[in-house]
Amino acid sequence: MKAVRFDRYGPVEVLKVEDVPTPAPGPGQVLVRVRAAGINPGEVKIREGLLDSRWPATFPSGQGSDLAGVVEQAGPGAAGDSPPGRQCGRWH
Repeated sequence: MKAVRFDRYGPVEVLKVEDVPTPAPGPGQVLVRVRAAGINPGEVKIREGLLDSRWPATFPSGQGSDLAGVVEQAGPGAAGDSPPGRQCGRWH
């Protein structure tokens, strides 16, 4: 699995696409195969350290929480609402 991450505050150049372990969904969670993702303005400010006093980043940290994709796997308690194959998205 790939993820867009950063390990220090800074401009867009601190972002790296990295291989990361595929997570397993926990109770009430789903695993989504992301088809498209975007970095919203709030994430940019967090990455730049402008919101450190309110939302400090923990490193390494990820970006791209606005996404659309397909549910791959559902954790306990999530299967009824989000069956595998269902399209989903998250927008702020």
